[in-house]
Amino acid sequence: MRSLNVAIIGQNFMGKAHSHAWRNAPRFFEMGARPVLKVACGRDQATLERFAHTWGWEETSSDWRDVVARDDVDVIDICVPTNLHAEIAIAAAEAGKHIFCEKPLSRTSAEARAMLAAATDAGVVHYLNHNYRRVPAIMLAKRLIDDGFVGRIFHWRGSYLQDWIVDPSFPLTWHLQADAAGSGPHHDLNSHSIDLARFLVGDIASVSAMTTTFVRERPLPGAGAATFSAGAGEVSETGEVTVEDAAFMLAEFENGALGSFSASRFASGRKNHHTFEIYGSEGSITFDLERLNELEVFSRHDPSYLQGFRTVLATESEHPYISAWWPPGHTIGYEHTFHHAVVDFVAAVADGAAIAPTFDDGLRETLVLEAALRSAADGVRVTVEQG
Repeated sequence: MRSLNVAIIGQNFMGKAHSHAWRNAPRFFEMGARPVLKVACGRDQATLERFAHTWGWEETSSDWRDVVARDDVDVIDICVPTNLHAEIAIAAAEAGKHIFCEKPLSRTSAEARAMLAAATDAGVVHYLNHNYRRVPAIMLAKRLIDDGFVGRIFHWRGSYLQDWIVDPSFPLTWHLQADAAGSGPHHDLNSHSIDLARFLVGDIASVSAMTTTFVRERPLPGAGAATFSAGAGEVSETGEVTVEDAAFMLAEFENGALGSFSASRFASGRKNHHTFEIYGSEGSITFDLERLNELEVFSRHDPSYLQGFRTVLATESEHPYISAWWPPGHTIGYEHTFHHAVVDFVAAVADGAAIAPTFDDGLRETLVLEAALRSAADGVRVTVEQG
């Protein structure tokens, strides 16, 4: 079997999720090529060595440029902050490497266009890892919509809520700085919702949005929480938060459906609350990531004495990806979506299979994100540029 040598750039949360998938997917799925965990690249050599040992990466490097240029690397997996995506992806494409990139694609549409152009010109496979597309229950939702179960779609209601920065003593990480992240939960969380909305409902024509920042100064990384607490006196080691803490967006889709999107890191009690609701002329579908094996469905064609939402457990062998895992009723989890992405990516590289979302999808998503930020800044409805 052909080997596919992978280099991963980044070693933290997403680095772990991706490494687990690269290492484990061939144990469950028949694949046209065998991923080889060739080299892990990061800045902190001590933690990088531990990371590589834990996940089985053969080598380590602290210079991503050297890694991209290596003749024995076929795939570059990008798991670094958003501001680094464009430079690495463009260099990888120019070196003829296939690219597996964590979301969101970029900070700006200009970066996204440059990434797409480089990957297209090089003829390499380019994949943007919106892993939630590969939840079997969401794939079932796509099948039902395509089969006409919902009918004409009237409404999309998406929400992605977390609470990890409610405490004002939480430090000023890169996620809270526009230069690194592009924006706050709008890029980080709404990008997921926009991708699913485009996947399930269609392209977005116009948006109207508002954003706010609840905590505008935070301690710099390494500054003690006690230093920042009330009554501790003047605080000197703080920095400005330059992204929003919450973003709400209304949207009109090109097919006439209306949608709403909410994203916040200040939703106390919500750890990773990602939901959507789709309402149509013939039926409805709802999904909650915290119950990711389930899809709630409603059909207007059920007899009146049976009408109501019912729960479908998407763990049957006919549901996408599930036959490679466990018997019906034995649920899968968050990490499995990354395995599914790796399986499909390898098929695209080894067998020429189609894969989505690509950098083109990432560009279209970024155009929606940008239009919403302009709307929030100017207080007006904004038409979304298409491609």
